[in-house]
Amino acid sequence: MTLWSDAAATPLLERTFEPWTVQIKDETGRMGLGAFKALGGIYAVARLCLGASVPDTVTLDMIRKRAKGKTFVCASAGNHGMAVAKGAQIFGANARIHLADTVPESFVARLQAVGAKVIRSGATYEDSIQAAIEDAEANDFIHLADGSWPGYTEPPRLVMEGYTVLAEELRETYSRCGEWPSHVFLQAGVGGMAAAVAYMIRKNWSVQPQIIVVEPDAAPCLREAVRAGKVVDVQGPTSNMGRLDCKTASLLAFEILRDAANTFLTVSDDEAMAAVTALKVQDLPATTPSGAAGFAALQKLNPPASARPLIIVSEGDVT
Repeated sequence: MTLWSDAAATPLLERTFEPWTVQIKDETGRMGLGAFKALGGIYAVARLCLGASVPDTVTLDMIRKRAKGKTFVCASAGNHGMAVAKGAQIFGANARIHLADTVPESFVARLQAVGAKVIRSGATYEDSIQAAIEDAEANDFIHLADGSWPGYTEPPRLVMEGYTVLAEELRETYSRCGEWPSHVFLQAGVGGMAAAVAYMIRKNWSVQPQIIVVEPDAAPCLREAVRAGKVVDVQGPTSNMGRLDCKTASLLAFEILRDAANTFLTVSDDEAMAAVTALKVQDLPATTPSGAAGFAALQKLNPPASARPLIIVSEGDVT
């Protein structure tokens, strides 16, 4: 569905970081929102407005008619909330975004600028999720989370379906040039983007890479879920990788990544910050420790010089 402006593919860049030539999927300009999450939230808002039966031909007016009076609620560390709020604005619905105390005030202003109601809800991301659940249940709103758990999978499945566009853009590029990556580094918070891209790689890429899932060492929720064989809560300090600092994995992401991923690797706050600096030196778009986590993991894994790694710079320089 491409019913909004700026739906063009994001660029795939190439830079030399000795000893590797690194492929860099630059998501910092995605749909004017500065992060890959625009793909999921906007798409999911549209699909949930349309309902279970999606017509063969969909128009913007059709979605707007069905969106009238609907309110979408979610918790966010920033970017998912922006995507949901923007989707609500595009289609004429309402948005209520719950933020933990750790989310920078700059996100509040950005969310309000696209018409969202912002509610500060607790000390942690997990607190804000619970607040969003209660808000939706109490007011008959639509809860649109990007994480999933038993009994709650369809809205986050739609979010992940939107993220698959990223993998398809990469597949089309590599199919044309024939130079497929050997290693793909996918940073993960609850795991939606990593799982969506990994699923599409395993499903339809003609050359299969090693898939490395990258998490903060303060929040290795997917690694620990795979070790335990089930989703578990992890404990840890607050990380500077704010969009990845999630202590409980998405159930859907866990179920995909336990089979699709080759390695789960953690990086420290210092390693992620050093990766931000290293990318900046190469005249790449500014990013954050969350956005640079894949590059930090590449340096930590240190594959052979013959490797052709792919990283995703997942967001612009937001604070």
